[in-house]
Amino acid sequence: MRTELAENVHYFLGDTEEIFMNDLIGKKISLNFEAVTQCANCNEMKKLFAQGFCYSCFTSAPSASPCIINPELCVGHLGEGRDVEWEQKNHVQPHIVYLAVASGLKIGVTRQTQVPTRWIDQGASFAIRVAETPYRQLAGEIEVALKQEFSDKTNWRRMLKNEVADYDLEEEKWAIEEMLPADLAQYMSEDDEIIQINYPVNQYPVKVKSIGFDKQHHIEGILNGIKGQYLLLDNDRVLNMRKHEGYHIELNY
Repeated sequence: MRTELAENVHYFLGDTEEIFMNDLIGKKISLNFEAVTQCANCNEMKKLFAQGFCYSCFTSAPSASPCIINPELCVGHLGEGRDVEWEQKNHVQPHIVYLAVASGLKIGVTRQTQVPTRWIDQGASFAIRVAETPYRQLAGEIEVALKQEFSDKTNWRRMLKNEVADYDLEEEKWAIEEMLPADLAQYMSEDDEIIQINYPVNQYPVKVKSIGFDKQHHIEGILNGIKGQYLLLDNDRVLNMRKHEGYHIELNY
């Protein structure tokens, strides 16, 4: 789902014609999987292997490179990679290391142009810039240096129940400067703005029950809200829309 930061995040679903999903909260919706999947890279109707890619693209596409998950492995700044031109446009660009609170405190890396989209997609309630680097691999080095102190994972169940821990993000940020070697500490960001993100939710689940289209082709119910890339349905059910990238789904309401 495409997102826009607003008083409550705006969500849009659809390719040729977007639906403003916020208008559907509190209403009954139905989603039907048409048993067709399409690779996010080659656009062919194929069985998907992982992250919306067919197997061939997962092993060859630059947007599925190992450094997407582990940015410290990026070689774009060396003029290398699966596609050098793609690396220059996407990874040899300013990157942000950030702290975010979706449930607990986590460290993360994203391209500067993906702020605040990345934070929204993770369901973060608060976020702050920690460092700004000229390319992805450097941001990954900073993240690795801090992984012993900070998790790089989100407890998605707690996030969806809106169990958000309380942190002083500015204090946590500047404590990091003392943890980094001088060659990495030089990239600390002077921007101390704490971004608060609110989501369009009428009711959070009490006991999260994950559902998906691999086990059932038809899902319907009352849309109680949206957080991260999850639809929150009645009876504590949650549907991860990002997980189903490439699935052809019909929405009715």
